[in-house]
Amino acid sequence: MTNSRKPVLGVGMVGYAFMGRAHSQAWRNARSYFDAPAVPRLAAVAGRNEAAAHDTADRFGWESVETDWRRLLERDDIDIIDICTPGDTHAEIAVAALEAGKHVLCEKPLANSVEEAELMVRAAEAGAARGVRSMVGFTYRRVPAISYARRLVEEGLLGRILHVRGAYLQDWLVDPDSPLTWRLQKERAGSGALGDVGAHIIDLAQFVTGEQLTGVSALTETFVRERPVSDPSHVGTSGISGTSGANGSATLGQVTVDDAAVLVSRMSGGALATFEATRFATGRKNSIRLEVNGSRGSIAFDFEDMNVLHVLDATVSGRDAGFTRVLVTEATHPYVAGWWPPGHVLGYEHAFTHQAVDFVTAVAEGTDPRPSFSDGFQVQRILSAVETSAEREGSWTPIDGARVPSPSLS
Repeated sequence: MTNSRKPVLGVGMVGYAFMGRAHSQAWRNARSYFDAPAVPRLAAVAGRNEAAAHDTADRFGWESVETDWRRLLERDDIDIIDICTPGDTHAEIAVAALEAGKHVLCEKPLANSVEEAELMVRAAEAGAARGVRSMVGFTYRRVPAISYARRLVEEGLLGRILHVRGAYLQDWLVDPDSPLTWRLQKERAGSGALGDVGAHIIDLAQFVTGEQLTGVSALTETFVRERPVSDPSHVGTSGISGTSGANGSATLGQVTVDDAAVLVSRMSGGALATFEATRFATGRKNSIRLEVNGSRGSIAFDFEDMNVLHVLDATVSGRDAGFTRVLVTEATHPYVAGWWPPGHVLGYEHAFTHQAVDFVTAVAEGTDPRPSFSDGFQVQRILSAVETSAEREGSWTPIDGARVPSPSLS
């Protein structure tokens, strides 16, 4: 479906592992299934492991490989830098890319600290003044059912928002013998379940409701504080104890992030909100749940049934009638028209394609894409407040810069 008359935007991706492959699929499908105003070209993938980078390039059709991400910034055939690396590298790469005049798509969370995120926002604002675009990858916003939920809230179906409940549940760390990875080290990941999955559900709640969290009371916990180190080169030497594990032979490394976080909050419109993020929910692989209750209706979503949105319009059906199960696969639903006939459901990878299409469209049309680096910065401030509250045994901690709700909800 490529139109040779459209401008071509060369993409340089940094990172080639799980998230890099999800993004690779997205760039490839964006130019195949959607009629965007520009065509993304898979120009180069960059990574320190040349063999691994070549493997990703060969599998997904990247034209070349670089072993230093800085080379991507020097290339005239690359317009977009796609950052799919651990959080400790986001700020350096994004700021350098924006200063070099490259548009930037950066995975979430935006950075490892509020300070780094603020630097990135400043670089993004300076870039925007020169026509350089940037966006943070909160991909679940672009699941059709979630985008449809946002539309219903905007149309007023729920009325005044009263309650928000969000949970992101995984179980891949339940086994104490699971090896230490970079995701379990604060200097590389910033935080654990809080930033890895909690950031997603916080962003979804704010996106769907159009409101912001204003403060939090939170608790975090690390259930397993040492784990076997299978490959020190993947985690570095920080926190490596050199002691033996239960089998008498494994070197152990210290886990320096949270395994789970729970928080209560208030939204800027006055609603009460609760959130849970964990990688210790035994039996849950990637469960993302969001429910919003309003004065006139409710919506409920679970990623384990991601093509469905449960909707209650109390003004039509009455509260006793219960929720309606809406299969979000019609061409009139967000993003769906680019894919299959109604009822032919979509999967995890499709939201990444929608993200790529939206970003290419914004770059081609000269508009500011969302979520912006400022949006990512705001989520980063929430993550910081959660950590501060947890350090103080759950004391109420305001979110810096948040809109405070009015005492009256009438």
